[in-house]
Amino acid sequence: MTTLADPLPGGRPGDVDRARALSGELSGRGVHGIVLSYVDTAGVGRVKTVPVAGLASATAWGVGMSPVFDTFLADDSVVTTDVLGSPDGDLRLFPDLDRLVVLAGQPGWAWAPVDRITQDGDRHPGCSRTFLRRIVADAARAHGVSFRAGIEIEWVIGLDSAPAGAFVPAATGPAYGAIRQVEMSDCTADLLAACAAQGVDVEQVHPEYAPGQFEISVGALDPVAAADRSVLVRQTIRAVARRHGLRVSFSPAVEARGVGNGGHVHLSAWRDGVNLYAGGDRRHGMTADAEAFTAGVLDRLPALTAVTAPSPASYLRLRPSQWAGVFTAWGLETREAALRLVRGTAGRRAEQANLEVKPVDLAANPYLALGCLIAAGLAGLASGAPLPEETSGDPVGLDADRAAARGVRRLPVSLDEAVAEFCADDVLRAALGPVLADAVTAVRRGEIAAVEGLDDERVAAAYRWRY
Repeated sequence: MTTLADPLPGGRPGDVDRARALSGELSGRGVHGIVLSYVDTAGVGRVKTVPVAGLASATAWGVGMSPVFDTFLADDSVVTTDVLGSPDGDLRLFPDLDRLVVLAGQPGWAWAPVDRITQDGDRHPGCSRTFLRRIVADAARAHGVSFRAGIEIEWVIGLDSAPAGAFVPAATGPAYGAIRQVEMSDCTADLLAACAAQGVDVEQVHPEYAPGQFEISVGALDPVAAADRSVLVRQTIRAVARRHGLRVSFSPAVEARGVGNGGHVHLSAWRDGVNLYAGGDRRHGMTADAEAFTAGVLDRLPALTAVTAPSPASYLRLRPSQWAGVFTAWGLETREAALRLVRGTAGRRAEQANLEVKPVDLAANPYLALGCLIAAGLAGLASGAPLPEETSGDPVGLDADRAAARGVRRLPVSLDEAVAEFCADDVLRAALGPVLADAVTAVRRGEIAAVEGLDDERVAAAYRWRY
């Protein structure tokens, strides 16, 4: 289980002694340094590292970091809000010892996600991991609901010998093809071994649709741990590929045309050990609460895209009829709907049934994405929101009257449209709090300004190797 309590200056009871013991154990396993990992508002993974002997100090007193990183853009330039983006101030990074793992793909290193608190020991209002922990705790307290989540990871493998900035697929076989699996056999076998060594249960890894593209699906965990795992697995994929002389990109659109990289979220809600998406008396076995939760997510999808599809490159991927889910529609096993109800296999539905959210990519900060999806669903649950008629097939084929009757409309076609929807959504902004909500808005507007005047090819190139 993930540690849900806030860090404390001096360390929570028992943590410092535990960190000292872990330091000795890690040293005995040949670990020299620890990666302290967090994700910024733009969705870029950032780190600080400490020697293994410094773990106890980091656990007690944290490691310093400027709050300016909350308003970094993907290109490392900085925007500002009324409280963020200046050179002033300091924060402390506290590692979560429950999530610390030795990195099999990076010999000599271990990894741990961090929570960030202020110098005075208070929660940092811009910390996305703390935000998700709070949302999860509030859901349990107010509604008696817990969640399990998994994030699919798609990526492309390129030749590191390609010209600077260019993408040349390292695998040339057909989509989902045996040829491509053979071409990348050694690399993906090493990836499976690394995941197993790190305690990551892999459900499948396979060639995907786009040139050089693969996908990995991992087991579901509580939302904070699922977000941690998404960051860890991407770190592992990148490290393993580098050891094979390859380069990977998780960018939503590595090229301007074609199918991009998604990061679909699978989410189920539970109460008293029972999956609310199975065994109910509503459509396809959902309970009334599952329908209301789904309706809440569906209602806020246009605003959610500012969080789940946060890059200008995201909108090169979010195109109709490419299984990206670009309409406010839901359906049973419907891969063109933004929300796909997954019932699971007969005999295992009580554990497998879940809601898949498709307009999500890996430029999204996973802590922000999961927290906002849950907040939207909880708003629907609290109000008993009605779930409209389901859609089958491709929503692009619905005539105007049928689409209107089902509330089906196109999601934002640009980041600018998504930000406008987000700014008008009081529920999401209230869930994030003013500091984090303003950071999201400022960073998205900064990304919009950064690509002003660029055509699609240049937008794709600008973000190709940032994620």
